[in-house]
Amino acid sequence: MTNVFRLFGEGDDLYAEMVRSIRTATQRISLASYILAADEVGTDLLDEMMKKSRQGLDVRIHVDALGSSGVLPRQLRHQLRAAGIRLQRFHRWSWRQPMRYNRRDHRKLLVVDGKTAYLGGFNIHRQGSRRFYGPKRWRDMHVCIHGALASEADALFNAFWSGDLQWNPDSHTVGDSRIIPNTTRSCRTQLRCTIIDQLAGASESIWLVTPYFVPDRGLRKQLISASRRGVDVRILTTQKTDSAPAQWAARAMYAELLEHDVRIFEYTPRLLHSKVLLVDDALASIGTANFDYRSLFINYELTLVSGNRALNGLLREEFVSDLREANEITDRAWKNRGFMKGAYDALGLLLRKWL
Repeated sequence: MTNVFRLFGEGDDLYAEMVRSIRTATQRISLASYILAADEVGTDLLDEMMKKSRQGLDVRIHVDALGSSGVLPRQLRHQLRAAGIRLQRFHRWSWRQPMRYNRRDHRKLLVVDGKTAYLGGFNIHRQGSRRFYGPKRWRDMHVCIHGALASEADALFNAFWSGDLQWNPDSHTVGDSRIIPNTTRSCRTQLRCTIIDQLAGASESIWLVTPYFVPDRGLRKQLISASRRGVDVRILTTQKTDSAPAQWAARAMYAELLEHDVRIFEYTPRLLHSKVLLVDDALASIGTANFDYRSLFINYELTLVSGNRALNGLLREEFVSDLREANEITDRAWKNRGFMKGAYDALGLLLRKWL
């Protein structure tokens, strides 16, 4: 089965294409977003969705209650429902189930008519837009999928919407690609297991892009093992961050990896928010999951794993381009950073499972 992919590295291009897809919808529109903000970006998209709902289309929006807290006001939620849109807010605070509040819906997925799907790191907010946020907009990646795989994305949305949070398609691969959640009934850590298999099978290169780099011991072991057998292992993370403790935790792990010739780079121009893994020339992953405890063990995520040569080539080009604007962390410089920075890193490490 043939899947057609289009890669987006600019939010303005992505949001405009999403609006165009919504305008062409004839049956249903399904949107999941961790952050859905009632700003210049969000209102434009939501206005189009309300128009389609008033025309009789089935329009559903699934937002994370915490992620969209404060940016999707109650008045707008009433307007959406008044327009006929079905809106769910995932895991609202409950005194009866306080621990579930820690498990967030971190997915970013738009599916139109079961034929077109958008998946990746971009939230629906002005921070992804050069037009509204300026040159310091977040650096992110998203992919548009046309073909049979979009139908699988539609099924994944439907299952989650109906409360089956661990549903996984029976047909694991469509053509050369598949979309996987991180938690299924058969495996509580499916995404982590998939990543470990990918890292263990690498023979030439492992290139990872993540804003929050807090791997558990097993993943660090796989990265080190790959480097020892001659694989080119490069980690591209962000210098600018919206979570200082997460960055402390990441930096606490640099020394061990640098000691085993894993190369680490920090992207400097703006906040890097992409989530991409490239293994050799054959396999790529792009989606919503960070390389940390929260994405791999706690939150709900979606990741596209693809052997599509054209898509993988584009992702590799983006990686090389971003690397030109990153500072490489060297072992010597890292060892001479000073006591206080090391103390912050140690604190972040203690909090790593809760960041």
